[in-house]
Amino acid sequence: MHKYGAAVFTFALTCALAACGGRDALVSGTGAGFAPSLGLHAPALLPKNTIGEELPGEGVGTKTDPTWGLVGGFTQTSKAQVLAFPPGSKITIRNLSRSIPHTLNVVVAGAKPPAKFPSNPTLSFAPKGNGKLALGYASGQINPGSTVSVTLSKAGTYLIGCAFHYSEGMRDVIRVVAGATPGPSTISF
Repeated sequence: MHKYGAAVFTFALTCALAACGGRDALVSGTGAGFAPSLGLHAPALLPKNTIGEELPGEGVGTKTDPTWGLVGGFTQTSKAQVLAFPPGSKITIRNLSRSIPHTLNVVVAGAKPPAKFPSNPTLSFAPKGNGKLALGYASGQINPGSTVSVTLSKAGTYLIGCAFHYSEGMRDVIRVVAGATPGPSTISF
């Protein structure tokens, strides 16, 4: 009975830490390192020049950006945000989900705030655009845990979405502008 009591105590402690710290504490490592056993997978900060994507309900969530409006499912850190990179960047798109495929498709090029996402665009599940971000670019299916690379060769503002989950809120903005930073825009239009 003694060894079973220790196992129950360890399990209860793990659950309590998860409840107190939440997802962010666990993925950032401040939750005593239990993230792998709880199935949490998104890093607290993604590597430089990486976009992470997953359904908003899986953890990335949604955010109402003061300039662009509601965005969700895409991040450069750990939560939904407007994305930004300098022109010429080669970026990695990483599917953060453990079980759900995603895509990254450019729906609109040359967008101005607030974002006006089309209600029912035709989005490709197959790769398009020869690895260069532009109107009509499609990453193709990115399986859970997999990555795809794309070059941001042309400055501009792009509205993006996931072909599988566009209607479920996987929509965001990528700003390709010198000096741009992710999150609320500090650069004039």
